[in-house]
Amino acid sequence: METPEIVLDADQRHAAEQLAAIAARVGRRWRRPRGLYLYGGPGRGKTMLMNRFFTSVPSNRKRRYHFHAFFAQLNAGIHEYGNIDASVDALLGDADLICFDEFHVHDSGDARLVTRLLDTLFARRVTLVVTSNYPPQDLLPNPLMHGMFVPTIERILEHLDVVAVDGPQDYRTLGGRHTGFAAGHYVVGSCPVIGAVDLPVAHRRLHARAVENGELTVDFAELCGIPVSAADFLELTREVRRWVVCALPPMGTVPPDWVMRFVNLVDVLYDADLELSIFADVPLAELGGAGNGARVAIERVPDLYRTLSRLAELREPANLESR
Repeated sequence: METPEIVLDADQRHAAEQLAAIAARVGRRWRRPRGLYLYGGPGRGKTMLMNRFFTSVPSNRKRRYHFHAFFAQLNAGIHEYGNIDASVDALLGDADLICFDEFHVHDSGDARLVTRLLDTLFARRVTLVVTSNYPPQDLLPNPLMHGMFVPTIERILEHLDVVAVDGPQDYRTLGGRHTGFAAGHYVVGSCPVIGAVDLPVAHRRLHARAVENGELTVDFAELCGIPVSAADFLELTREVRRWVVCALPPMGTVPPDWVMRFVNLVDVLYDADLELSIFADVPLAELGGAGNGARVAIERVPDLYRTLSRLAELREPANLESR
């Protein structure tokens, strides 16, 4: 059966043309192509476009990373080798094309590391392609810290062309995918699994309901209410291939750091295409909050917008009979 041709919207066509021009020139010794910064709302096709581009480049000197995974490896390398340059060398080698998915900067610690990383890549004349939910000028949005990142934003604009991929349709809400991450379901109600088991995570004990045959069942408060990072979730995915999160409350009712950990979890599982099922207190349409509450929740944790889009791929009970 032939795969149906993907019909691109206007923004996607423009981005695809820009990417094709880069693909035709990657690896040339002279006149290396400028990089590209694709930004737009969740579900607009940025990752799809970048993945098609990455596959089309006939080179073994290319690397693609989800930003969470890259930072986890970069930090591990810094601890191992003692400095960022050695860590970058170990990760990227002689790559002349780097693709980052979900590029973002939210705190000053990340900002300093991103600045060092970009300076290193630009000095090496590496072609950089990134996707982001934010235009460059909205990176590190906290007004108390934004000024420190402005020189780095200017460097981004100097080396990368900025293209919006922000059409009117969130394609994730259309459904149609039933494997990997999207094989999970979103249920309003109580989790049927009852039990107690401890799992070591980042020198702590994670109190779960069950861990069996590569499946973890755990309450939201137990998983996101302790100080764990995206790197810790990545480490867990080595053994846990199916995830069930229970007692998920409306995001406006819990602390922002809990919400951010949930955002990180969904990012990690979505990028790894691992099945996620959720038992929640409210329907998905109400998870971010209603009315002003939704605005406040997303203002506190802007990336929640992306998470809600990704969770739209999970099937709700009315659609589970098609599994």
